[in-house]
Amino acid sequence: MDRRVGRVAQGAIFWAILTGLAVFCLAPFLWQLLTSLKPTSEVGTLPPLLPTRPVFDHYLAIFQHRPFGRFILNSVIVASLTTVSCLSIGSLAAFAIAKLQFRGRHLLLFAALSISMFPSIATVSPLYLLIRVFGWRDTYAGLVVPYTTFALPLAIWILWSVFREIPDDLYLAALVDGCTPFQVFVRIFVPLAAPGIGTAAILVFIFAWNEFLYALTFTSTETMRTIPVAIALFPGLHEVPWGEMAAATVVVTTPLILLVFLFQRHIVSGLTAGSVKG
Repeated sequence: MDRRVGRVAQGAIFWAILTGLAVFCLAPFLWQLLTSLKPTSEVGTLPPLLPTRPVFDHYLAIFQHRPFGRFILNSVIVASLTTVSCLSIGSLAAFAIAKLQFRGRHLLLFAALSISMFPSIATVSPLYLLIRVFGWRDTYAGLVVPYTTFALPLAIWILWSVFREIPDDLYLAALVDGCTPFQVFVRIFVPLAAPGIGTAAILVFIFAWNEFLYALTFTSTETMRTIPVAIALFPGLHEVPWGEMAAATVVVTTPLILLVFLFQRHIVSGLTAGSVKG
């Protein structure tokens, strides 16, 4: 009887802690959601916590009074091109490091990982000078190239773990059958590593979608702003439109949350691939 009571108590404590953590993590998003539904007169007041009369004025305002659709399009283009670029280069590099035998391949892997540890602020000035020399300010290339540079190590690390899990026998057997290493990569390893490639694509896309510092520095015109920069520049000289900022945050965050919920198992398996292999 005592053991049963103990197990029930442990289960209750576990679920209480889990619920508390979930509420703590979701609280900022829920707060933004409630703020976006409040009338302007209630946005800066507490209480009430819940809107007395839910309105969608802030959602209409960001699309009617601002080029928010353009901001979304810019983020979609930049994040998509960055994802394609990272997967194209990263998958080939990860395959080479995981399966081809050449001197210094592990050093190359850790060098790529160390690059991702550089603080973004330390690289803004030299990158800005390069982008100005190439004439890439206010262009998609001026964002995609730096984003690819910093997201590529993440893609390489994830895909290296995935390719390493695929038995070497498959690679050797394909070579014996007459395939070149590139044919083995395209015909055998890419299909087998599709879940891991999908995980890398999601994480790189989210990184590019949320990036703020480079987008703020390398763009100056309103038509080239991405979503994080556009929301940060919503405040005017005498007014901070908290309701519109909350509505914009909900609009751009909801697809990412749904994406993570839908593919959470693939993301976890992709991040932990190879973690138990000696």
